[in-house]
Amino acid sequence: MSDRPDDEIEDSSAPLIEHLAELRTRLIRSVVAFFIAMVACFFVAEPMLNFLVEPIADILRARGENPQLIFTAPQEKFFVLIRISLIFGLALSFPYIGYQMWRFVAPGLYRSEKNAFLPFLVASPLLFLAGASFAHFVVTPLAMNFFIGFSDAIPALAAMLTGESIPETVENEELRTIFLGSVRESLDLTLKFILAFGICFQLPVLLTLMGKAGLVSVEGLRNVRKYAIVGILTLAALVTPPDVITQVILFVVVYSLYEVSILLVARVERKRNEELRKMGLLDDEEDTEAAPASKPEKA
Repeated sequence: MSDRPDDEIEDSSAPLIEHLAELRTRLIRSVVAFFIAMVACFFVAEPMLNFLVEPIADILRARGENPQLIFTAPQEKFFVLIRISLIFGLALSFPYIGYQMWRFVAPGLYRSEKNAFLPFLVASPLLFLAGASFAHFVVTPLAMNFFIGFSDAIPALAAMLTGESIPETVENEELRTIFLGSVRESLDLTLKFILAFGICFQLPVLLTLMGKAGLVSVEGLRNVRKYAIVGILTLAALVTPPDVITQVILFVVVYSLYEVSILLVARVERKRNEELRKMGLLDDEEDTEAAPASKPEKA
């Protein structure tokens, strides 16, 4: 509860039935917006599919192979286009859906709470878009190049170990493995990268919100920095191929976001301390002594 005299909740004494009716109206509008956006995206789902699998096509062209993907079931491509329509329809209608949910929740919030949450509502989709773009233009090409080129790396490694020359051509009698990518499998892998990096880029928003709620502090984030490094390295090993370059890129990006989060939480703490001082709930001496209190004294 806020102690500010000007920090008021909007006058709204609507009974529960009216709140439920309003919620139903907001949900219906959101569903209708999502359905319209999904139908609109279905008509451009083919270009979207081509855009999503373009990193694979570029790698195949560089290898001198035909840039094409196959589908192994009659209905496979249709349901792939439906999936693309669902995902991009949700992304397209999300601003309107978020606005409807905000209009339902906002009357019950204090003015300071509204001012606190609005920047995060704007920053969250922008950071997700940045993470998705990073995954599509940087991580996916590196990952696909590793996975598709893995079949060529094994014969070359075996030839190096045995001291034989690497064969430039393959005899007709020998078994040869080539990449015939499935539309569904290739799209699934691409979307997994986009989702994983989009969520990773939400780290500043998550930690800053936790800082505003008092769940984390700058001192605590700095103390667990070594554990965060281990966690980020583990995440990089799990969501990227066994390629050192890709893992290093992901580690540098996510760890940079962690350091940015520490700066944002520090800013939140400074603003909160200033407000407490203005209300006379925090002395300057308490503020200066709170930080070194958790540090062990040197012998």
